[in-house]
Formats: sequence, structure tokens, C-alpha cells
Amino acid sequence: MELKDCVVIITGGKRIGRVVAQRLAERGADLVLSYRGSKTEADDTVRDVQARGRRAIAAVADVSKAADCAGLVAAAVSAFGRVDALVNMASVYGSKPFDELTEADFDRDLTVNLKSAFLCAQAVIPVMRRTGGGRIVNFADWLARSGRPAYHGFTSYYVAKAGIIALTEALALELARDQILVNAIAPGPILPPPEMDPQEVAAVAAATPVGRWGGEGEIAAAVIALLETNFITGETLRVDGGRHLV
Repeated sequence: MELKDCVVIITGGKRIGRVVAQRLAERGADLVLSYRGSKTEADDTVRDVQARGRRAIAAVADVSKAADCAGLVAAAVSAFGRVDALVNMASVYGSKPFDELTEADFDRDLTVNLKSAFLCAQAVIPVMRRTGGGRIVNFADWLARSGRPAYHGFTSYYVAKAGIIALTEALALELARDQILVNAIAPGPILPPPEMDPQEVAAVAAATPVGRWGGEGEIAAAVIALLETNFITGETLRVDGGRHLV
């Protein structure tokens, strides 16, 4: 799919999502950026896109709710007349010991990290069908893609991200005849959390075969590749600097 003049929805577009939006704008795409509580960041990204000569809007949406997902897609169609791609980046990340994990914790991880991707896809698919196809990119995790949880305290997060892989494969099969290709990205060490201890940041880099954190640009490059493909579908691409090899 050619990105020039395409309309792309990005959910949860902070930090890494902002760079993804910038790179897509540089390829000629127009952007719809959803936010729930970070309007300032979304507006900043809109300005980034506009500075690159493309159109963009920010739309408030709680993508864990079907009505908000439908409203997000409607806002995109109202502004630009179509939607060609959906990049499901909305996510929450955190650990809690299994013995302290509550039903609410479990529901939160599955709702934000998994259900939201389903709801946004469900909302946008009829629009893509009307225009002859599209692309959906979901976000999993390198550990779920590798089939090993590896770290204690991430039960519900791991389950949700493993579900993203299954959702990606199921949607890819369901939608292939509609020329809607569905893939996922499984990030490894891309950006250290702001609160991470410098020694831990260095340790993660040392444990990664390429010897460093990836940076936002690696995710943007992967998103672009999966949007531009005309034949790959049902895949989950690890972007982890080789972490799964060790």
C-alpha cells in the first residue's frame, strides 16, 4: 500500500507513537491521533504532522469502549473521508506479584492491551471494506511472541499480549479476502521507562545482542514496512535487537 495520501489512525500515540506519526507524515500520510488523557501530547503531535505538510486531527477516545472506537472512526471519516490503516498502540504496562493480582488488575490489562485492539478493528473494518482494503497493525511483546513469560509479576500483561498475537492471526484469516492485511509488532527494549535506574538501563542494553536499546525509529520503520506490504498478513514481527536469541 502506498502511504502517500493515506489516512492512518494511531491509538495511544505518546512517546513512540509521536515518532511513528512523524515518519508516516514524512511518507505522505494524514493522521488521526486518539487520546484519552494526554490532549497536550496529542496536539503537539498534530503540529508535528502539520509541520511536515500533512493533515492531522486529535480525537478524544477511550478505546476500551466500543462507542468511543466507533466515534474515533467516525471522526476520521468526517475529517478525511476514509481510513486506510489502523495502528493499535494503546497499552498499559506494569508488574504486580501474582498473589497480589486482583480481578480489576487482570481486567484492566486485558481491556486496554487486548480488547481495545479488537474494538478499534471492529469499528474500522466496514470503512476499509468500502474503499477496497486496508492495513491493521497491532502491538504485542517480544516475550509473548517468543512463547516464554520470562519475568515474574507480569501474568495479566503477558496473557493480554499473547492474545494480541492470536487476535492478529484470526483477523488476518477473516479479512484477507477483503484485502485488509493484519500484522503485529512485538517490541523488545525500545525506550527505557523514565523511572528506570541507569544501571538497569545499561544491564538491559548489555543483555541485548546488538548491545543497545532500539529507539523509537525502529518501531516506526517496522510500522511503515507492515503498512506498505501487499502480501504479508498474520505475522508478528519481533523488533528486539535479538533478545529472543539468548
